[in-house]
Amino acid sequence: MSTRHFNQMLENKWAEGKFVCVGLDSELEKIPAHLHHMPDSGGDRLYDTIFKFNKGIVDATHDLVCAYKPNIAFYERYASDGLFALQKTIGYIHAMAPDVPVILDAKRADIDNTNVGYVISSFDRLGADAITVHPYLGSEALQPFLSRPEKGVIVLCRTSNRGAGEFQDYHVVTGPSLFGDAPQTRPLYQVVAMHVAQDWNKNGNCAVVVGATYPHELEEVRELVRDMPILIPGIGAQGGDLQATVAAGKNSFGRGMIINSSRGIIFASKGKDFAEAARRETQTLHENITRFLEVSSGDTE
Repeated sequence: MSTRHFNQMLENKWAEGKFVCVGLDSELEKIPAHLHHMPDSGGDRLYDTIFKFNKGIVDATHDLVCAYKPNIAFYERYASDGLFALQKTIGYIHAMAPDVPVILDAKRADIDNTNVGYVISSFDRLGADAITVHPYLGSEALQPFLSRPEKGVIVLCRTSNRGAGEFQDYHVVTGPSLFGDAPQTRPLYQVVAMHVAQDWNKNGNCAVVVGATYPHELEEVRELVRDMPILIPGIGAQGGDLQATVAAGKNSFGRGMIINSSRGIIFASKGKDFAEAARRETQTLHENITRFLEVSSGDTE
């Protein structure tokens, strides 16, 4: 029986003042050229290149982060080589930084018996501690994920992409009209947040995704989900406002945030100093989060 428990690992990292999540979105074309040729590994295999790159990032940043988040798309595109690199990367994180959880950004969702396959592949084969999922098929379909209390189930709520509002901002009726007024409505992303917080989180293993590019919506979701964890992408290359993110995203304990940066950290340098550059960017983000937490705490006192 595994002793790894996603939410407890997160809480331990937050207690250390660590909120940075490094997204291991390891695009082969952007990996520094010197890693593509490794005589000591027996050839220029794809999985060697990707794994060596990820290993360098993890070695340089593991003492600064609260989580790592590989996006499975950057590994699946290379079939068995890519998935082997992903499995090796997760295994290496478990060995090198056993106190740091791994979030598999896979955005899975299907009918319940199909989700059993996703659960086995993501948690039991690859070794992820948490996974991102779509809410569209409802909680019954997601039970194979939700019934694993030691694993994190991170539900897409208000995503950071530019076209996110096409469906997520769509207003749905949540209550009857009062005194002849129009029916009560909420945008769909708020309804998702309410369902996750009130109905889906029976095992205390749920979280939601809200992009840093929407700080006002982040504040609204924080109010709805109370102290639940929120995975916050969109910092760095996507241009999210970090100070506004921290002020809106922190919970009542001044914690609760998994603030992700991917490209802005892992591709900070294209040279042999890529790992050192990644550490500098991670350190800067960590320090700025700490500073903005202190500022926002002062504002509420």
